[in-house]
Amino acid sequence: MDWFFTDKAGEKGDLHLITGEDAVHITKSLRMSVGEVITLCDSEKKEHLCMIEKIDSSGVLVRITTKEECTHEPTVKLTLYFALTKGDKPETVIQKCIELGVTEIVPVLTDRCVSRPDAKSAEKKLKRYQKIALQAAMQSRRGIVPDIKPLTELKTAAGELGKYDKVILFYEGGGQPLRELIMPEDKTIAVFIGPEGGFEEREVELLCSSGARTATLGKRILRAETAPIAAAAAIMFHTGNLE
Repeated sequence: MDWFFTDKAGEKGDLHLITGEDAVHITKSLRMSVGEVITLCDSEKKEHLCMIEKIDSSGVLVRITTKEECTHEPTVKLTLYFALTKGDKPETVIQKCIELGVTEIVPVLTDRCVSRPDAKSAEKKLKRYQKIALQAAMQSRRGIVPDIKPLTELKTAAGELGKYDKVILFYEGGGQPLRELIMPEDKTIAVFIGPEGGFEEREVELLCSSGARTATLGKRILRAETAPIAAAAAIMFHTGNLE
């Protein structure tokens, strides 16, 4: 069933008007018609089953037939800090990690980042990333649209680590197995993934002194765009969110 997001949908029996890009997608791309059913998810993680009542120039009018809690969100809130990579690789990282259940994504600028966009380019990229996040959340039927933060300096990111139950730095120089670091009681986890050339030693020291613990994703060296996806999948597995 096709999945859409809204700030507030209403109660069972209420009418709700869908406008903008979602209305165009329903009518032009999906070619849906009166009597067909869609799902709306609101900002309170409520899932609304809706039947299309009317389609006209004002949008798509639906009637809410059922309302219940959305149960698609993982039990752990996972924030991904990943060093900005070249080309369209960040788009793949964002899409796949949101499908896996990541709650928040923060692109980070590190010493070895090849991609170093200026303010105008960074803003343009952020808008593109946010659109990809929305589409991935719709496709995977998330209860929220994960937040994509603006490009952040590593030093700034390191200053945020006190708000997480666990901070994990996946480091090609080695570390503990993930199963030894993840605990059932962890509710908020942050992970750091380096750029194509890896982290500088001083960056590892900065993050570790701020509370991060180094971990490994195995004996193989993964590409910068593969590691975030593997890390997200591994954490979701160890916290029981891939069952």
